[in-house]
Amino acid sequence: MSDDKLIVGSISGAFGVHGDVRLKSFCADPAAIAEYTPLTRSDGETLATIVIKGQTKGALIARIDGITTKEEADALRGMDLLAHRDQLPSLPDDEFYHTDLMGLTAFDTGGTRLGRVKAVQSNGADDLLEITDPTLKDSVLVPFTKAIVPTVDLASGRIILDPPGGLFEGIS
Repeated sequence: MSDDKLIVGSISGAFGVHGDVRLKSFCADPAAIAEYTPLTRSDGETLATIVIKGQTKGALIARIDGITTKEEADALRGMDLLAHRDQLPSLPDDEFYHTDLMGLTAFDTGGTRLGRVKAVQSNGADDLLEITDPTLKDSVLVPFTKAIVPTVDLASGRIILDPPGGLFEGIS
């Protein structure tokens, strides 16, 4: 994936028999995904328009370019949708796109290296940073809150963690 594109959603299959798709939006306002067109599918094809038709459990119902049958919609299951970074809104200083956090090196407040951010997981409340390192037996999930992650420095590629006691103990 190019650094100038971000995943803003994915197609999770067909909805009905007329080519509508179930669309998982990763946008703060899920329906805003339609405003970021044209989008690029992960196979390189361009989607000029997305029409949001409604909602279903955990997904939007949408009509996308050129898809007119259930079979065509099902063939797109798992397809990521990407937007150019410059199409997306600017974020306040204390908000970040998940992709910008991945790969950052994590240090504790004393300067000890803890690992790297492998992924950002959303659990419905606060996001979780998955920290991995060869010295760790298992990855560690750290709540992405201001109290636990007081510093995110994208320019230097690092975050500072003040993890709860014992979070990184006994797993190396």
